[in-house]
Amino acid sequence: MASDQNTKLKNILTKSNTNISRDIPLNVGAEQSLLGAILSNNLALEKVEDFLEPKHFSSKINSIIFDTLKRLITNNQIADLTTIKVFLENNEDFITNGGMRYLLEIAENSVSIINAKQYGELIYDLYLRRELIDVGTDLVNKSYSDFQEENSNSIIEKVELDLFNLTNDGEKQKGPKNFTDVLSDTLEYAEKAFKKSSDVAVLKTALTDLDKKIGGLHKSDLIIIAGRPSMGKTAFATNIASNICMDKLNLKKKNNVLFFSLEMSSEQLATRLLSEMSKIPSEKIRTGNISKMDFENLLKNSEKIKNLSLFIDDSPALTLSAIRSRSRRLKRKDGLDLIIIDYLQLINSESRNLNDNRVKEISEITRGLKAIAKEFNIPVIALSQLSRKVEDREEKRPQLADLRESGSIEQDADLVVFLYREEYYLARTEPPEGTEKHIAWTDKMEKIHNIAEVIVAKNRHGPISRVKLHFNASNTKFSDLAESSID
Repeated sequence: MASDQNTKLKNILTKSNTNISRDIPLNVGAEQSLLGAILSNNLALEKVEDFLEPKHFSSKINSIIFDTLKRLITNNQIADLTTIKVFLENNEDFITNGGMRYLLEIAENSVSIINAKQYGELIYDLYLRRELIDVGTDLVNKSYSDFQEENSNSIIEKVELDLFNLTNDGEKQKGPKNFTDVLSDTLEYAEKAFKKSSDVAVLKTALTDLDKKIGGLHKSDLIIIAGRPSMGKTAFATNIASNICMDKLNLKKKNNVLFFSLEMSSEQLATRLLSEMSKIPSEKIRTGNISKMDFENLLKNSEKIKNLSLFIDDSPALTLSAIRSRSRRLKRKDGLDLIIIDYLQLINSESRNLNDNRVKEISEITRGLKAIAKEFNIPVIALSQLSRKVEDREEKRPQLADLRESGSIEQDADLVVFLYREEYYLARTEPPEGTEKHIAWTDKMEKIHNIAEVIVAKNRHGPISRVKLHFNASNTKFSDLAESSID
């Protein structure tokens, strides 16, 4: 039966192949015409320089000529038959292809500067087709290979990465940058920030005092939000996610946030968001212990948030590669501006070495998350647990050393934020009623009631600091506190 199936498959493939042209997608004539246009009028380069690179040419000599033309023109030098000959006359590929005779042929086949962009787009499209053929061929070969060498998920991950890279191929190329260019970009950004331009791509948490301290959430940053259980880490993250989405909704411009909830279900997160917006305690929503007015309030607020550009993935025990591939898929389809992961220690390790310890695994995960932030050029927020040694100290405020399985968490993170609520600890030390100690305890409880402290323990973009926020435990809502900032 298996052999019959294989025979049938081969017949289908053979039959299909007969109807497909196997000519490699390239057009050397179009490449020559574009090069001729640039030689005739150097301004033609402006039409294609934003997306066209030497590697996009199918012919090696055409690639070399384009690269030479681009370098000359970029350096404000004249690029014509005379000047380009000087740079190419000793090049073996140039000599092999006819030297000056080939340049004259190119000049004769030139097109008008008006058509230069169309020719450039054709060259680029043909390049993408050749790359897609390579990706497809690699996919077929790997799919037929020994399954013990590479599993199907890793094959899919590789193909997705290849396609993602192709999608972004026409964007500004990566690699070493001249400091002059870097400085120019920095000054341009500073000017936009000074003028409060909407082009400054920093996400705001909408927590005013915190945004002042950290300057918002910066692109390519790995942000760690850590705390002991019941400090409000998940609530803090959902608040930030909803605030960012709501802010952009108000501006009629969506920001897409992807929330990986490895601990809570999507329904639980949605309940928290409803509770936050409606100010109805989440436990009342879950149990149905609400009035008709409360229910109408829920419906009203659900209309406000139903169009939030928030995507929730509550798949348990995800690996780093799964997080990357799902994020990449969303970015390609809808765009992606922020990733939140709840929480770091629940990400499954992909290490196949059974001797690897958890510290090493976490280190690999944090490096991977930082790589994702840089690859997608967006902030990545990862929640993290703290070790129990905090509970053994009289001073409960967290320190960097308290990060559980810290490894490289502190090193890889651009921003480390701790959540601390003194009320949580003080509530567990209530003295007997009627005593002087109880009076003093009550007085202190009133002062710190519903106050959370955000400790910025590491900040690549500024100083470390502390900020006080209001925290409503019943609806898990963080908000600004009047005169809340502390040094």
